[in-house]
Amino acid sequence: MKEFKHIIKDKNGLHARPAGMLASVARTFESEIRVEAKGKEADGKRLLSLMSLGAKCGTELHFKIEGNDEDVAVKALIEHCDTKLNGE
Repeated sequence: MKEFKHIIKDKNGLHARPAGMLASVARTFESEIRVEAKGKEADGKRLLSLMSLGAKCGTELHFKIEGNDEDVAVKALIEHCDTKLNGE
């Protein structure tokens, strides 16, 4: 299992568009992708599950990736978070 954390820097938080883009990236991998925030856990491949986290600006997301392609998945997800959830 691979893990990493990311703090949301986008002032709008993890709303529909960034959550959808994150789920789209996650769905390209076979590995199970779980995302935790504020004591809740979501399926990283499902938009509504991600949105149910209620993650706002400053919220820390804890990603857990497990499966055959976890090494590639974690790299892609880190890159996505750094470029798409950073508020720029």
